[in-house]
Amino acid sequence: MPTIKEIKECLTTIDRLDHPLFEELIADGRAGVQAAISKRKRELQKQVEEDLRLEKMLTYEKELYAQGIQLIAGVDEVGRGPLAGPVVAAAVILPENCKILGLNDSKKIPKSKHQAIYQAVLDQALSVGIGVKDNQVIDQVNIYEATKLAMLEAIQELDQQPQHLLIDAMKLDVPISQTSIIKGDANSLSIAAASIVAKVTRDQMMAAYDQEYPGYDFGQNAGYGTTKHLEGLEKHGVTPIHRRSFEPIKSMTDVY
Repeated sequence: MPTIKEIKECLTTIDRLDHPLFEELIADGRAGVQAAISKRKRELQKQVEEDLRLEKMLTYEKELYAQGIQLIAGVDEVGRGPLAGPVVAAAVILPENCKILGLNDSKKIPKSKHQAIYQAVLDQALSVGIGVKDNQVIDQVNIYEATKLAMLEAIQELDQQPQHLLIDAMKLDVPISQTSIIKGDANSLSIAAASIVAKVTRDQMMAAYDQEYPGYDFGQNAGYGTTKHLEGLEKHGVTPIHRRSFEPIKSMTDVY
């Protein structure tokens, strides 16, 4: 009779819930064996659910693949709401039917997993482009227009010309067919990929700014108006990366 350890090792090789080994092991009355079976079934069920989730997030892409369109760029931005720092956009072209485990709207991904999923996107993507518009541009043209400019720059930075754009709730003035998707980062894998790339890129920039301008907690709040950030403004004043068209910075400065 195989040991419980040997059975556990064998169970790790099973990749489907209807594997006949499960039926064979039901007769093994050892509690350790039954616990191992239950654990492996839970793991496989999670894999099934994750695959279904990712498959659902490929709905828009699959409709385009069916039309012969393969180079699909997901486009998204982060940083519209902060009081400081740039708005950052990313454009990502994934291989056809690419599924990256854990990929989702960046706001739904635990921060502890951001870096790993970001790296997985970079490793598997056919092309990645980044667009950055700083606080000065934001103050000059407003945040909505700056966001569009960042997205256009991200698309231009791609080293492959996309055949179609999937964009999170935005229309861009470019001669490329496009689909604007409400909550696109939660409904399209391509947009979700752009979301995490933009998020991690901007977080890295804000962490660097935290070293340059200590006292505002930029490394933790990414420029959003948290209590520590507002306290930093009161204590240290406005930095060169603050958005002077945003309150309360606007009221703290004579002109912007």
